Amino acid sequence: MVGYALAAMPGTRADGSTPTSAERSKARLVLSRLRARYPEIGTALDYEDAWQLLVVTVLSAQTTDENVNRVAPLLFERYPTPADLADANPEDVEQLIFSTGFFRQKTRSIIQLSADLEEQHGGEVPADLDQLVELRGVGRKTASVVLAEVWGIPAIAVDTHVKRVTGRLGLTRESDPVKIETDLRALYPRASWSGISMRFIQFGRDICDARRPLCGECDLFRLCEWPERFRFAGRDLD
Repeated sequence: MVGYALAAMPGTRADGSTPTSAERSKARLVLSRLRARYPEIGTALDYEDAWQLLVVTVLSAQTTDENVNRVAPLLFERYPTPADLADANPEDVEQLIFSTGFFRQKTRSIIQLSADLEEQHGGEVPADLDQLVELRGVGRKTASVVLAEVWGIPAIAVDTHVKRVTGRLGLTRESDPVKIETDLRALYPRASWSGISMRFIQFGRDICDARRPLCGECDLFRLCEWPERFRFAGRDLD
């Protein structure tokens, strides 16, 4: 599945279809409103370089950015370079990141990705999607976050927020993250890819919550296709 989006023709969705002008117009309107709401946007994770962003993005799975930001300084003080973390005792790392949850799996991932960086790239993070996803513990979402945040390279990261918001808006009918990425690439020009994910993510946190969305306060209500939106809006807005 990793290569699915890369194999798709430019401008085509995961199912091979091409978005209509109306669909692209709606997508542009969605992004325009999100840009108005979030003129400046970026990850809330604290980091000093590309390697640190790789690590904290892995740690951020199934926990809050605030929680990761409390743990990260202690981790990087103890292990300031990829080489240091690659040689770390897993039990020591587990104790440091315990509060982020899934600490054994995350420990294995950040040690492995650091070891791969040392062995394959001399400790330097490559600014290339294909090379990043070859690192153990690094998926397309993490790689895309790093590319967009560190170097401003056009990339779309699909997490649970992006999946939920774009699905409710009808920008994609897919459930697989790679296929969702492909659909969004088809809808938006390459130059806008870098800022898309973080805006959808923040909107998902602020308004389009999984269980209690604030549909009555939603800037995108009239563009939304989610059947439950009227119930959560609390009134008939049509």
